[in-house]
Amino acid sequence: MKLGLQIPDFTTPAAPASLGPGLARVARTADDAGFEILAVMDHFFQIGVVGPPEREMLEAYTTLGFLAAHSSRAKLLTLVTGVVYRHPGILIKQVSTLDVLSGGRAMLGIGAAWNESESKGLGIPFPPVAERFERLEETLQIAHRMFAGDESPYDGKHYHLERPLNSPAPLGRPTIMIGGSGERKTLRLVAQYADACNLFAGRDEARKLEVLRQHCEAVGRDYDTIYKTAFYWFDPAKGSQRIIDELGALAQLGFHAAIGPVSGVWDVRPLEVIGDEVIPVVADF
Repeated sequence: MKLGLQIPDFTTPAAPASLGPGLARVARTADDAGFEILAVMDHFFQIGVVGPPEREMLEAYTTLGFLAAHSSRAKLLTLVTGVVYRHPGILIKQVSTLDVLSGGRAMLGIGAAWNESESKGLGIPFPPVAERFERLEETLQIAHRMFAGDESPYDGKHYHLERPLNSPAPLGRPTIMIGGSGERKTLRLVAQYADACNLFAGRDEARKLEVLRQHCEAVGRDYDTIYKTAFYWFDPAKGSQRIIDELGALAQLGFHAAIGPVSGVWDVRPLEVIGDEVIPVVADF
């Protein structure tokens, strides 16, 4: 099993003056410790489970470019971009740019979006859920075309691209990850369009994976070709053995990776502990 670090909170004791150097230190430490993925949320306001909206929140793709410059091996990902935040042609261009400049380490993480107050706050149109899923499916179709170098016009219900030129092309097609666990729509889109999924640990994962398997059968997709990741909060206070046991349970269900925040990450010592005591053990799961 592989581990990924998500950084959801940019409030530090001396922020924002120390935020750049501190984030660089976190990226270097996680990269050296063996984390497979460096991820950020794609939000513009802080979300309620982390803190009030006024807390510091960095724009995701600018931040991923910064993380790319301060790491050398980890994949780079939003967990995940809300489909309404960016026009799909621009989003694919951003991911492709990140891929080229990072040496082929970009992934596209995407979902249907949920934070209506954030969108309204910044003037971003926030259509009803059915339309957001329509837009998500069209964006996934556009991503496949643009990553493959297909410049033919795209004429969808919501998006119309006369020439989806993407130059320079990514160094290899970036992995497409869909975040979310909706059984009727989200997991169907995973089966049809995605290379990877992200589900919440502790929220009926076994059932969700079985539903995903059924969707794969319905569209003729090999279930085993989907890279399955779980959102998992790493709390070193639990002790390394408990973390190992919990990750082992996820691996038994069929998850390939766990991605999430690490408590106390700005101190970086927790990253080093996980790198020393957890990553070498779970690599064999």
